[in-house]
Amino acid sequence: MSKLFKQILRFGVVGGISFVVDFVITNVVALLLRKIGIEPTTSAMIGALFGFVVSIIVNYILSMHWVFERKDDMNRGKEFTIFVVLSLIGLGLNELIILGCMMLINNVGWCADFTQWCVDVVSHVFSMTFEGMATAGSKIIATAIVMVFNFVTRKIFLEKKDGETDIEKKI
Repeated sequence: MSKLFKQILRFGVVGGISFVVDFVITNVVALLLRKIGIEPTTSAMIGALFGFVVSIIVNYILSMHWVFERKDDMNRGKEFTIFVVLSLIGLGLNELIILGCMMLINNVGWCADFTQWCVDVVSHVFSMTFEGMATAGSKIIATAIVMVFNFVTRKIFLEKKDGETDIEKKI
C-alpha cells in the first residue's frame, strides 16, 4: 500500500474522530440554543463554532502524532500556529458553507421539501426536527468540503517532504 494511501486512510480516521466530536458538539449546542429561543440559523452557526474549536485540538494532537511526519526544523509552537491558521481558514469555509446551506434550505422550495422528507424518514428512529435536520445536513456538506481543504493544506505547509534534510532546506 502506498505511503500516500496509508496517510489518506489515517487522515480519514482522524477526521472521523474529529467529525464525531465536532458533529455532536455542534448539534448539542445548537439544540440548547434553540431551546432558549435563539433563531435556528444562528444556533447552527454558534454550535458549529464550538464544535470546530474542540475538534481542532483533537485533530492537531492526532494528526501530528499519527498522520503527518513533522518537519525537523519547525518548532511545535510554529507548527501549532500554522495548524490553527489553516484551521481558521477552514472554519471560515465551514461557516460560509453552513450559512449557504441553511439559506438554501430555508428559501428554496425543493430544499425545504427534501429536508422535510429526510425528517419524516429519520424521525421513525430518532426524534428530529426540521431545524435539527437542516443543521445536521449543512454540517455534513461543510465537513466534506473542508476535509479536502485541510488535508491538502496541512500536507503542503506542515509535512516534511520525502528526502528533505535540514541542509537542503537552507540551500
